[in-house]
Order: sequence, then C-alpha cells, then structure tokens
Amino acid sequence: MKRPKRTTPVMAVTEAELAAMTDGLDQLHNDVGMPAMRSAVERWSSESRTTRRGFLIGAGVAAAGVAVAACSSSSGTSNTTTTGSGTTKALLTGDLAVAALAASLENLAVTAYGDVLTAASAGKLGAVPPAVATFVTTVRAQHVQHAQAWNAAITGAGHPAVTGPDKTLVPVVDKAFAKVTDVSGAAQLALMLEDIAAATYQSAVSAVKATSSIRVAASIQPVEMQHAAILHFVLGQYPVPDAFSPLAGARPLTDYTG
Repeated sequence: MKRPKRTTPVMAVTEAELAAMTDGLDQLHNDVGMPAMRSAVERWSSESRTTRRGFLIGAGVAAAGVAVAACSSSSGTSNTTTTGSGTTKALLTGDLAVAALAASLENLAVTAYGDVLTAASAGKLGAVPPAVATFVTTVRAQHVQHAQAWNAAITGAGHPAVTGPDKTLVPVVDKAFAKVTDVSGAAQLALMLEDIAAATYQSAVSAVKATSSIRVAASIQPVEMQHAAILHFVLGQYPVPDAFSPLAGARPLTDYTG
C-alpha cells in the first residue's frame, strides 16, 4: 500500500489562524487606527486652510503693490514658471513633501497587493487559500485609506493629490515580483514593502514639524507593523517585537520627485 504523498503547507499558519488575525487587524484598524488618522488629518487640513487664508490675504496685498509697480515699469517681465498646461507647479516641501512620499509608498503597496490578487486569480501562485485572499484584500483596502489620508492633507493645502507610486522602488518591486510563484514568495514581497513603509513612517515622525503631521504618521505606522507581524506568521517567523521601531530601509525624501 502506497503512502499518500505529503504536501508542503502553503503557509506556516492555518486558514483559521490567518482569518482570525485578519479579523483582529481589521477591527483594530476601524476602531482605533482610522478614528485617530481621520482626526489628525482633519486637524492638519484645518491648519492648512488657516495658513492658506493668511497667505492669500498677504499675497493679495503684495499683488496690489506689484500691480502698481508694473504700471510704472515698461519691462513687463515675470518670474512665474508654468507647465505646458499653463498651470503653475510648485514642488512640495516640509511636511507636505513627507506626505507626498508617504502617499507614493501607499500607492505602491496598493498596486503590489492588487497584482498579487490578479496573479492568484490567474493561477500563477499555485494553491491560494481563501484566507490569504481575504488578508490581501483587507490590507490593500487599508493602504488605500492611508493614501487617501495623506492626499487629503496635500489637497487641503491646495496641491494636487499624489496618485503615482514611489518611482525609485518600482523597479525593485517589479524585479522581486517577477520571481514570485507562490504564497510564500508573495508574502516575502509584501513583508519587504510593509517593513519599508513602517521604517519610513517612524523616520517621518521625527522629520515632520507640525503636531498634526506627527499624529498622522504615528496613527498609520503601527498598522504597517501589524501587517508585517501577520506576514511573519505566514512565513513561519515568530515576530519578536523590536525594543525600538527600526529605521533601516526608511525611504528618503529624494524618492519624491514632485
């Protein structure tokens, strides 16, 4: 009598365990993370509106002075730089530059998790338990919400939303994704992105200046670490907590090119 062949487990946890962790993650995100994030973004946007109002009043006075000077000048020159569409484009600086970098990282994660779902549906990742698809869908949705939060702060300050991914990391992720053939490979890729995001947020907490900006970063960073912790379990790596959140892998502002 032949013994049945042993099949290699798709992941190091059971479906029930992953489903329970995903449910706990989503509840904590909705009950704690989202309210804290929304409150911080609303405060940031309110501060931006107040600052813009003061700036516009000052700009109006300055513009009146410029108009008077222009009337008495025959040069008619201007130092305004416009894009091909005729609209002025200002490179974001300070806290808004950090927000733009964060939004680009979130957009990259959204795309990567979406690509995993597409590959799974096409049968390119082998056997994919339903609990894995639920986890990926849940985490992707949370990254969408994080991107929306950062963009709310950016658009609230009068700038266009950041809709593209971190261009520096795109080729790195594309190269890694080309080698993904199963759930384990997808989890390793996702873990890389979550570790980078968590480290970047930890770095952002000390990089931004406004209290509201700090609160946005601080409300999202623990969620990225929770994503990473579950992925460690999936890979069979017990996620022993770090004494301090690591900064290794944090992306610099140079990743945001405007």
